[in-house]
Amino acid sequence: MRGIAILAGIVLGISSLSAHCEIPCGIYHDELRFQMLEEHITTMEKSIQLIRELNGKTDALSRNQLTRWIMNKEKHATEFQHILWQYFLTQRVKPVDRGDMKKYKAYHEMLELIHRMTFHAMKVKQTVDYTHTTELRKLLKRFQELYNDTYGHRH
Repeated sequence: MRGIAILAGIVLGISSLSAHCEIPCGIYHDELRFQMLEEHITTMEKSIQLIRELNGKTDALSRNQLTRWIMNKEKHATEFQHILWQYFLTQRVKPVDRGDMKKYKAYHEMLELIHRMTFHAMKVKQTVDYTHTTELRKLLKRFQELYNDTYGHRH
C-alpha cells in the first residue's frame, strides 16, 4: 500500500511540472505567458546567431558549443509551441457559438495565429533563418492584441 502511495506521489509530482493544470484552478497569468513566449523568441534568435558564428569551426570546443546551441534552439521552439497549445489553445481560447459573428471571427483568427506561430516555430527548428523569428514576433503581437481585446485584458 505504501508503494502505491509513493508511486501516486511521483505521478502527481510529474504532472504538476507541466505549464499549468486543467482542473480548472482559475489561476492564470496571461501576461507572464506572453513574456515567456517573447523570451523564447529572443533565445531562438540568440541560438541562430551563435550557430551561424560557430558554423565551419572544427575545433572540439566550437563543435561542442555548436551542438549545444542547436539543441537550445530546438528546445525553446518546442517550449514556445507547448505554451501555445497547452496554455492558450487548451485552456484559454474558448470555443465560440457561431451566433455571435464578431466573437466567432476573433476566435477563428486566434486559432489561425496559433497555427501560424506553431508552423514558424517548427521552421525555426529546421533552419537558421531569422525570417521565422521575425514572423513569430509579428504574429505573437497580433495574437496578444486580439486575445486581450477578446478577453478584456489591458494592453
